[in-house]
Amino acid sequence: MILIRNENHCQVVGGAGPAYASRVLVVNRFRSDGLGLRVDLEAALAVLSAQPGCEDGRVGRNVDDPTLWVMVTRWRDVGSYRRALSSYDVKVGAVPLLSRAIDEPSAFEGLDGELNESVPRGTH
Repeated sequence: MILIRNENHCQVVGGAGPAYASRVLVVNRFRSDGLGLRVDLEAALAVLSAQPGCEDGRVGRNVDDPTLWVMVTRWRDVGSYRRALSSYDVKVGAVPLLSRAIDEPSAFEGLDGELNESVPRGTH
């Protein structure tokens, strides 16, 4: 297995073992009484969708609780998602909305391969 050293140590090439570069599903939930959030969600989704590695995205509203909204994006790998969050366009066009999301874990690994192992980063 060959590790590619990069800013977030998330890519693995070759060899058997966990797929550290597996697809990532990001689920951001929001509470709002107004339909104005829909416009903000669609604008943020457009900015995120333009980023390299973003494969898909959707916005929705809960059928039982119309104050609960969701934005779901699918990314090629965790590195693509993290790099997108640090881009200028996303910081300006999506992060202000994302900062209003319900405070809960939002990034999930896809189950299309072996599950990732939690391995602490080295200090070398």
